[in-house]
Amino acid sequence: MLEKIKPKFWDHVDVAAGPLHRLFNFRRIWKLAVLLTAGVALLPLIFITLIDYKVTQNSVESEVLLRTSRLVSNTRRTISFFLQERKSALDFITRDNSFETLNDSVRLEEILENLKKAFGGGFADLGVIDPLGYQRTYVGPYNLVGKDYSDYAWYKEVLERSIYVSDVFLGYRQVPHLVIAVKHEFGSGLNYVLRATLETERFNELFTNVEVSGLGDAFIINHDGILQTPSRSHGEVLKKISIPVPKYSKDTEVLEDGAPAAERLVIGYAYIEDTPFILMIVKEKAELMKPWYTTRLQLIGFLSVSVTVILLVILGVATYLVNNIFLADQKRVTMLHQVEYSNKMATIGRLAAGVAHEINNPLAVINEKAGLIKDLFTMKGQCANDEKLLSLVDSVIFSVERCATITRRLLNFMRSSEVTLKPLHIREVLTEVLSFLGKEAEYRSIEVSLNVPDDMPPIESDRGRLQEILLNIINNAFAAISDGGHVDVHVKPENERVFSVTIADDGCGIPEEDLHRVFDPFFSTKTNRGGTGLGLSITSGLVQELGGEISVRSKVGAGTSFIVRLPFKSEKKGNK
Repeated sequence: MLEKIKPKFWDHVDVAAGPLHRLFNFRRIWKLAVLLTAGVALLPLIFITLIDYKVTQNSVESEVLLRTSRLVSNTRRTISFFLQERKSALDFITRDNSFETLNDSVRLEEILENLKKAFGGGFADLGVIDPLGYQRTYVGPYNLVGKDYSDYAWYKEVLERSIYVSDVFLGYRQVPHLVIAVKHEFGSGLNYVLRATLETERFNELFTNVEVSGLGDAFIINHDGILQTPSRSHGEVLKKISIPVPKYSKDTEVLEDGAPAAERLVIGYAYIEDTPFILMIVKEKAELMKPWYTTRLQLIGFLSVSVTVILLVILGVATYLVNNIFLADQKRVTMLHQVEYSNKMATIGRLAAGVAHEINNPLAVINEKAGLIKDLFTMKGQCANDEKLLSLVDSVIFSVERCATITRRLLNFMRSSEVTLKPLHIREVLTEVLSFLGKEAEYRSIEVSLNVPDDMPPIESDRGRLQEILLNIINNAFAAISDGGHVDVHVKPENERVFSVTIADDGCGIPEEDLHRVFDPFFSTKTNRGGTGLGLSITSGLVQELGGEISVRSKVGAGTSFIVRLPFKSEKKGNK
């Protein structure tokens, strides 16, 4: 049983760590993690159980006040946004319409209907008040055209402050409502006022979704303590509350009243800027503290259980984390070996490219001298009729050209640069890629079939990346098949924008559980063939750079098909 649950790192000894072996002693790391975590977790828990009850109670009370303050602040922002939204709408109307346009009752009626649709109701009427204080135009349920507001306090306030929000009042309607008015300048220093009446139904709905704990109550009062919204504890709108009006503060405030402990209230309030409103949230402290009164009786009973659970969790988490560190370290070592191998292969590739480049120079000399020999034989007549000698010279020239072609292809393939899109013929690219593998196919009797439609249009892509994609996949196909196998390369247009290249082999195939991992870095099925697991990952990235996608189908024992879908005209997606 112990052997089954023993972590993988328990008996591990890193012989390659050298003098730094202490850093890789995972059993020691696990013990330190358990001891330190247990000490940090359990000592505060035991200390909290032993400290004075009052300290814990103060902490809970502070949390209650903080939550109340946060709720008041969030609700104040909601109300301010509600009013600011409507202020901005009226301000926009004054800026978007001239004074003469707003004096057109038809146009004003249209604006009112648009406001009702945009804000889901709430706007009851609109009125335009001229520079003399007379209501020039009015749309709404009453006949207020011509009414003189010049001596009204609210009119003087809006002229002074450019904006006005009223208390909730009854007015002509005998239903609670409020007024928002904005001033706008026009002409030669003249001002007019756009005045809107808001029904309080939408205003009151702001409090329906406010979740107030502790049998709490959320409402708005004005500076005289008159309710502006209904209250569960203090009555209907326009009633005076029994709680004193809190003193002014520009910030959110939370306080407790002076009632006995059992009846004490937690009061949070905030003055809403540029309005006559005060947001109030009132909670019963005894109700808020009930969870603490219950919890304090259970602390001792829970202490032993908590210590046991914490120890079990610490053991499990420490084992899990250190085990993951151990596995990550093993992967790191593996990846370092793989990267080292990849770097070695890249160095060999660069060396091959350098050798190919250097070979080009003597090849050019050989080609030139062989051509000169042939010209001398022909011009001087010496050996002009010796067909065998001339054929030998031609054979030298042909071999030089063949070597030059091979080195040129190698250099083109090894060249790495940014994505360069050029017109290409896919048949030519495939033929060039297959030429690199021609000798291997010949030695291993591998039959390669290339099927490209004669009417296949040219494509626009990056030649080097396309070569690398196709070479990687065909190389994998060659590695998967035994001698005498078959590889089929089939090209077809999918639609007017995309074509596909399908590379199918009749090799060993890939297990179904590994299909979704074949494009992951360092995943390889070539466990006995030296695979790095980077080829298909790099290939997938190159396909994405060219704006395409790659997929795979496979069946164990039947073979594998890789399908590369690419656009006829690629777009640059990034650099390799």
